[in-house]
Amino acid sequence: MYSESSPFTQDQKKQFNGLNYFLVNSKYKVEGTLIKEPEQETIIMETSTDRTPEYVKYGKVSFEIDTMKLTLTVYQSKKLLEVSKDKSYLFIPFRDKTSGELTYGGGRYIDSNIPDEGDKIILDFNKTYNPYCAYNHKYSCVIPPEENRLPLRIEAGEKNFDE
Repeated sequence: MYSESSPFTQDQKKQFNGLNYFLVNSKYKVEGTLIKEPEQETIIMETSTDRTPEYVKYGKVSFEIDTMKLTLTVYQSKKLLEVSKDKSYLFIPFRDKTSGELTYGGGRYIDSNIPDEGDKIILDFNKTYNPYCAYNHKYSCVIPPEENRLPLRIEAGEKNFDE
């Protein structure tokens, strides 16, 4: 029933009744404009441990929710770029006004892909998910950088994990 890579402890697995999600809301599925950085720099991302993963700062995605203009920085894992044939994966860690209240305080993640053509991408916040450290402190998780803190509530995707 559980994968070997599950972050849940044996006790958590015994009592697990599922994850908690907000109801799907179409206002949180938005089209964004992806602006690639002309010179992509490699940065060390802060984590919940002393691990120091390298990420490429791919660019920024601009979008609107409730007429509010927002921007998030998008990244690519340097390690994943080295081992995967798929070079289109984009990683977007973020925090919002629900972080630490209704959602995991360390932030949540959303994935996307570089568009095959053009500069439009879909951000579906209904698919946001918690990092593994939300379930087990033994995991090392990327902490969203300050520039990826949204000034509104994103009531979509995964909520806090209740044991």
